[in-house]
Amino acid sequence: MTGRMGLLWDSPLMFSRLIEDCGACCEMVNPYMLASPFWRGRFTALIVPTGFANPAYSNLLPALRASSGRIRRFIKSGGRLLAFGAGCPREDAYDWLPFPVTYAFGYGPRAVRFTGESRYTSLFAGYDLAAVECDGTFPAHGGETLAVSASDEALLIEKTIGSGTILVSSIHEYPSREFLKGFSCGDRETLF
Repeated sequence: MTGRMGLLWDSPLMFSRLIEDCGACCEMVNPYMLASPFWRGRFTALIVPTGFANPAYSNLLPALRASSGRIRRFIKSGGRLLAFGAGCPREDAYDWLPFPVTYAFGYGPRAVRFTGESRYTSLFAGYDLAAVECDGTFPAHGGETLAVSASDEALLIEKTIGSGTILVSSIHEYPSREFLKGFSCGDRETLF
């Protein structure tokens, strides 16, 4: 089993320490590396943290758009991707994903309800499901809804493409240790 994760952001984050504490090797991938056609990495999974589309926090969105083809190939070949809330009022913040996702910004606590059984609902393990901090919802998307708010707004989406999986979540919290341990482990790493 391998556990190599890429954390996509402009500069080092404390989030990488949590990933490493869960047993995975974490490599920071900045926007310049991500958008470069010459850079290559091998990962089990990639994580795009909260606020990626807000220019006050990150310059990641243009790099994600520039590398959308590579992201699709990575997923199709067996990679996993977790993208958090965009953190700004841009409906098109997820147009770099290989399936449609419309985002509605709105920060605040929401009650979370699961729509069915999924190993990925462990993302919320240990949180008070009556009040999970979220930065928005997904009013329209081409994936499967795994978790919704009390008013049935999508908060966690899954999409399988080829051999890989994409998760899109609007929670504004770190994922649980249980989730990170499972999400970062795989039989092989995939070329990005």
